[in-house]
Amino acid sequence: MAGPTTAQRGEKKSPSGPPSAAAPPGRRFRWERLPLRAPSRRGLIIILVGTVLLGAFGVWALYASDWLRAERVSTTGTKVLKPREVIAAADAPMNAPLASVDTDVLARRLRARLPRIKTVEVERSWPHTIGLKVTERVPELLMRWGRKFVEVDAEGVRFATVGTAPEGVPLLEMAASDSPSLRRFGIDRLRRAAVEVAQDLPAVVHKDVHKVRVRSYDAITLELAGDRTVAWGSREQGPEKAKVLTALLKAVPDARHFDISVPSAPAVSGS
Repeated sequence: MAGPTTAQRGEKKSPSGPPSAAAPPGRRFRWERLPLRAPSRRGLIIILVGTVLLGAFGVWALYASDWLRAERVSTTGTKVLKPREVIAAADAPMNAPLASVDTDVLARRLRARLPRIKTVEVERSWPHTIGLKVTERVPELLMRWGRKFVEVDAEGVRFATVGTAPEGVPLLEMAASDSPSLRRFGIDRLRRAAVEVAQDLPAVVHKDVHKVRVRSYDAITLELAGDRTVAWGSREQGPEKAKVLTALLKAVPDARHFDISVPSAPAVSGS
């Protein structure tokens, strides 16, 4: 067989002349990292001086300038309390640098001076305002005090004395002066037990409760509208007792006395 011709052999050879400027297919450009130069001594001094000046300006702006000073106090969340009495009780330092106001001190002062305040958040609202976000205690029961009433909240805390009883809040009668429970548990725990009983009641029943009487830890009685009474017993099994009482009030609406001290074996009489 004859070999390739001279012309065919010439086609396979690489062309002579200068190489092409175009990159071969599939070849990627490489990025080379240039060496970083450390700043000169003069540059370091300029950076250091600039940092110090910037920090000094920030301190001056926060504590010495008139730009960020306490000029007003605002309050939110009040219902019974008046905003002006909360602001007065806070006694926040006016015209002082806002950054220097001790928010914890203000919060403690408010809770001490106004026991109706359950929690309070004190915040700086730049550039000139101190904000007081108040949560008030809500009365769960009332205790008679002469011609006035002492409000008791959900934690059993007596927090305020009022001349008029708030609507819909039952009266608490502590009749445990001769009870061994008073010596064993103490008046505060008995009061908290009464509060827990009131909290376990559904709204449909709670609105009819006029009085919660505590004779001992195991003898708590409710007085309802319509001369009805409920022997509740202790605060134990409160949610279960509430369900049983609700069902009995619907099933025997003419009954006058309900005993649910043992919720698995309730008793009804006076119907």
